[in-house]
Formats: sequence, C-alpha cells, structure tokens
Amino acid sequence: MSEQDKTEAPSSPVTTRRGVRSFVIRQGRMTDGQKKAYDRHWAKYGLTREQGVIDPRLVFGREACLNLEIGFGMGKSLATMAAAAPEQDFIGVEVHKPGVGALLKDVEEQGLDNVRVYDVDANDVIDLCLPDACLDRVLLFFPDPWHKKRHNKRRIVQPEFAQRIRHKLRVGGIFHMATDWQEYAEHMMEVMNEAEGFENVAGPGQFSPRPEDRPITKFETRGERLGHGVWDLLFRRSN
Repeated sequence: MSEQDKTEAPSSPVTTRRGVRSFVIRQGRMTDGQKKAYDRHWAKYGLTREQGVIDPRLVFGREACLNLEIGFGMGKSLATMAAAAPEQDFIGVEVHKPGVGALLKDVEEQGLDNVRVYDVDANDVIDLCLPDACLDRVLLFFPDPWHKKRHNKRRIVQPEFAQRIRHKLRVGGIFHMATDWQEYAEHMMEVMNEAEGFENVAGPGQFSPRPEDRPITKFETRGERLGHGVWDLLFRRSN
C-alpha cells in the first residue's frame, strides 16, 4: 500500500511460501460509495489469481503499452495516470479493499476502460499471473519503508524481487520507484545498482527527477511544505 494512502488501524504480518510478506493487512471498512463501486464493477475490471497467467491483449482487447502499479493505495495516482494516457493500459495491485473500491469508483466516474485490478498479494500476481516480458513499466510509489532496522528485511525492494520484476519487463522496460524516506531511497539504489540486467536511466548512482507522468500526491505536497524530500529511481531492463 502506498505510504500516502495508509489509514491508522491495527495490522498484522502475513506469511507466504516466500516467508513474510512486505505488507500488512490493514483493517478498514469500505464506504458505501466504495462498496457499491466494487460490487458494480469488479466483474468487469477485476482480475483474480485463480485465472492464472493472463494474456494482456485479451484482457484489454488490444495491444498497448502495459503498466503495472504495485500497491496503489486509494488509487488516485493510478486513475490520474490512466486518464492522462488512454493509449496505455494499467494493471493495479492492492490488498486494501477500501483502496480497490475507491479506484473502481474513480474508474466509473472518469469512464476509464484501460484499468484492471488485482486485490491479492503482488508477489502472487508476479509469480502466477503475468507472462514474462509483458510489461513496459513497473511502478512502485511510496511503499512501506519499514524504517526500523529490525524490519528492513520486510522491504519489498530486495535483490530477489528485482530479478522477478526484471523477468516480467520487456527489454528496455522501466522499473520506476519513488519514496520519501532517504534511507530507503539509498537502500533501493544499492539493491538496483547490483541488480543484474538493469541500468540506471539517470546514470550510475544517480536519482532521477520526477517524470511528468508521475502525479504529485497531496501527501507529497504536504511533505514538501515540511521540507521532506522525495527520491525517484528509474532503472531500465538492459538484457
């Protein structure tokens, strides 16, 4: 879940065959609007793990630039990007049901037809649902930084994760990360600098300026007013 979209609520870690997941289940109730949007539109826009490996051309009815956003939070950024680029397709992954409902509400209100949604662990989507070399971009904006040192191993950006992302990107595809935690930005840079088959778009060891197509969130704007930094990292699959 994106850092800017979290709500204060009890949480507990969840384990998988790969060990401890990088997220926690955050309790929260859907609003009436979110639930109605979910009920009305899940059948059209929802994708499930049980469907197995998808063919994006069949899912969207066309061949287009394909983006995957991992942990879209309440979905504002994803809806904004999809509305600004109708010629591209977007798959969002989020385990927080109110966030899924909120995105589907935005999809309905804006008449977006280039968005599809998973509400399961992103690890399962990567491993079980996406063909190799099908993605043009993977977007990971403001993931949980797990800032306590003893929790650093829960961070989603790890060497093994980078290689799994690499296999789903086309050669030339982009892995775009953003965080407002400097120490996590440095961790991401260290992992990606060592990752086989990636090259830094901005040059070795360099952070990238925010691309124009990454929306600025309310959370980010508030952070900038308080003097908080934001770091973008763009790495291209080179082979």
